[in-house]
Amino acid sequence: MTHADLVFSGGPVFTATTQRTRATAVAVTDGRIVAVGHDEVRELIGPDTRHVDLAGRMLVPGFQDAHVHPVWGGLDLMRCNLAELETRDEYLAAIKAYADANPDTEWVLGGGWSMSAFPGGTPTAADLDSVVPDRPAFLPNRDGHGAWVNSAALRLAGIDAGTPDPSDGRIERDASGEASGTLHEGAMGLVNRLLPRTTDEELMQALLLGQEYLHSFGITAWQDAIVGSYGDAGDPGPAYVAAADAGKLTGRVVGAIWWDRLRGLEQIDDLVAKRDAYRGGRFAATSIKIMQDGVAENFTASMLEPYCDGHGHFTDNSGISFVDPAVLNPAAARLDELGFQLHFHAIGDRAVRECLDAVEHAIGANGRNDHRHHIAHIQVVHPDDIARFRELGVVANMQSLWAALEPQMVELTLPFLGSPRDAWQYPFGDLMRSGAVLAAGSDWSVSTPNPMAAIHVAVNRVSAPGYEEGEFDVFLPEQAIDLATSLTAYTAGSAYVNHLDDVTGTVEVGKHADLVVLDRDPFAGPASAIGETRVLQTWVEGECVYEASDAAML
Repeated sequence: MTHADLVFSGGPVFTATTQRTRATAVAVTDGRIVAVGHDEVRELIGPDTRHVDLAGRMLVPGFQDAHVHPVWGGLDLMRCNLAELETRDEYLAAIKAYADANPDTEWVLGGGWSMSAFPGGTPTAADLDSVVPDRPAFLPNRDGHGAWVNSAALRLAGIDAGTPDPSDGRIERDASGEASGTLHEGAMGLVNRLLPRTTDEELMQALLLGQEYLHSFGITAWQDAIVGSYGDAGDPGPAYVAAADAGKLTGRVVGAIWWDRLRGLEQIDDLVAKRDAYRGGRFAATSIKIMQDGVAENFTASMLEPYCDGHGHFTDNSGISFVDPAVLNPAAARLDELGFQLHFHAIGDRAVRECLDAVEHAIGANGRNDHRHHIAHIQVVHPDDIARFRELGVVANMQSLWAALEPQMVELTLPFLGSPRDAWQYPFGDLMRSGAVLAAGSDWSVSTPNPMAAIHVAVNRVSAPGYEEGEFDVFLPEQAIDLATSLTAYTAGSAYVNHLDDVTGTVEVGKHADLVVLDRDPFAGPASAIGETRVLQTWVEGECVYEASDAAML
């Protein structure tokens, strides 16, 4: 008998297969799963086999994040990282400490602040001047759709009362018309273009830091939602290729190449060239990222009807569609014809509809194919568009951590959406019932990459333990999905989006041993404790790429 290299036994195995096969043991040889079953699998344990006794803990397929920014996340960890803080005073103290500790840096860079910490979601240059008076500072918020800048940065960029808003953004202004210190969407570019270039060495360091962090949450594969030049972060594409060539890329990665919304179809040849160049090992840039709108909190998400003024009255602002459908539709058709997957960002109901329309146009031009186009975020979806996801074969890419009531939602979103749109948010239940394919991701560094925290929200429609202080009601409970469906979305669903479902995403014989050991069986406890589940081990092709400090018990 040939013994296995690695055997897991003694605990439930969530296979994520269509049959939801019940198993309690898995064997691995040469990085592939060779047996899935029960006590009979233990016969493959030999003197040189590593045996992991699950002792009732659950084994699951490796999580796959269908929309994430690991290099940006790594850069945030290297810079002034505000992601773990919550209040204005905490932010200012951290920024001052960072500036004092790095007196020779030309710019103070970092980010991760929450809009809900500031009145109207807009911090001021005056506040930032109080802790960084001597050099420019540029700090994007958690969602990356706005930035906090100080007076030095505004002066350097020549931004004053006479500076017009760009077509794809807005300069926040005080009562006199002067820039007050917050730049929304495309207005960030007025300062972004002046930032020092991120070096190749910094990008590689950030990638490896980000990869390590993702592995600590059980993530074995992901779709990087922006490769190609974007902002000061530089282009992660070459870093991925270099990491793959050096054998340092342990995750499986699909890159989504950035569609420049200020250009048209003439950029497609450049995108094809990048796809050809950006591949190697476990990395391939085969997707195109199209950011169709902004976010609801700064009124740039693209809506079918105007935003409300907070008192139930319509304003004259319905957000921004960054890519005119007159360009989006032929672009989608041409990219689809060339074999690209389309990865859309759409928050508002108009943006979602425009993206669905673009895929429908591509199908009309080229016929149906297996590119697996997907729309990420899907915050507000008009009920008429729910069924179109299944009809058009568009995957619903959920960031389910956001589908809960918390200060930003309560203070900056609900009053300005108004009824009935406030009840159309994150309609995962309706999408599931319609037959749509569900995938899942985090958008880290916008929010934590912890899949179990996001799964907790998908199931409970309240924030996971430790992620939001205060008591909030359950948010649209009719849109909750069950634990098995949410786990499958974060494994098999995202593997489907990444075209990795033939080799990963489920626990089946012949597939790569990309596996995760959880510290418990989340099905065995109350739903209210799902978010407390931790990752003890992460395996890629039978190699342990992460082990928690308390995993020695295994």
